Amino acid sequence: MPRPVAKTLASAHSAAHLKRLRSSQAFVFDMDGTLVLGDKTNHGLNPLPGALEITDLLTSRGVPFVLFTNGTARTPRQYVEMLRDVGFSLVDNGVITPASSAADLFQRRGYKRVLTLGGEGLEKPLRDAGMEIVAPEGMPEVDAVLVGWFREFTMSALEAACQAAWNGAKVYSCSQSLYFATAQGKAIGTSRAISAMIRDLTGARIHIVGKPSLEALRCAALRLGVRTKELAVVGDDPSLEVPMALRGGALAVAVNTGIGAADSFAHLPGKQRPHLIVHNVGELLSLYKGQS
Repeated sequence: MPRPVAKTLASAHSAAHLKRLRSSQAFVFDMDGTLVLGDKTNHGLNPLPGALEITDLLTSRGVPFVLFTNGTARTPRQYVEMLRDVGFSLVDNGVITPASSAADLFQRRGYKRVLTLGGEGLEKPLRDAGMEIVAPEGMPEVDAVLVGWFREFTMSALEAACQAAWNGAKVYSCSQSLYFATAQGKAIGTSRAISAMIRDLTGARIHIVGKPSLEALRCAALRLGVRTKELAVVGDDPSLEVPMALRGGALAVAVNTGIGAADSFAHLPGKQRPHLIVHNVGELLSLYKGQS
């Protein structure tokens, strides 16, 4: 009895979704767990299988892309330089962080003074956008509080952030994720933990400016010069890239090399599932090129 013929990669996916993948005008890639894995401070980065190849192919075809990481331990330009060191060919503005999308949003809302709970990676995009950075101390009068990567967090900083919220400042978080992917497994972020304390003490609503917010996707689309529905968004976290893509009408592509394992998306209702699920970006590259 002859063996059944194994499915090709392409036959396992919807023809409509594959067509949409290949006609996408631009791409947004997650970083940790999708294109690279490193340690908890993003050192020792190693490209994942297919990561260099797919980004090189997009560059050769003139298809623009950006990397969007929820990390703010570094400035966007520092991330670019770090990724170039491990082989990625990126343009100077090829990485976006929540500080980038916060800067866009805060400009539109006319914010002038921002209290930041984080370092230079959080502050520089805001400063470049013309905002005054206020240190988390005393009883500051500010328009907004922005919470990012801040392992040096202290009770004095918490008190200052709460005072700002009590004085009417809006509170924004770069990420509400429980953790992110590293080569050693899951690592806890700081934004959610710090935001939870501020919310518990003040009752302030926490507004997200990183993934999975629509603000984050709009920032990426603006940077790439396309509409959100013309994007393909590629990531490993069921709670981040997939819902962000779906909110903006973009193509949602999930990989299984980071937070999301092979069965991480099975429990989601149909309308919340990614359009395509692949093992890694190497498999995505084969689908994009039309290979079986």
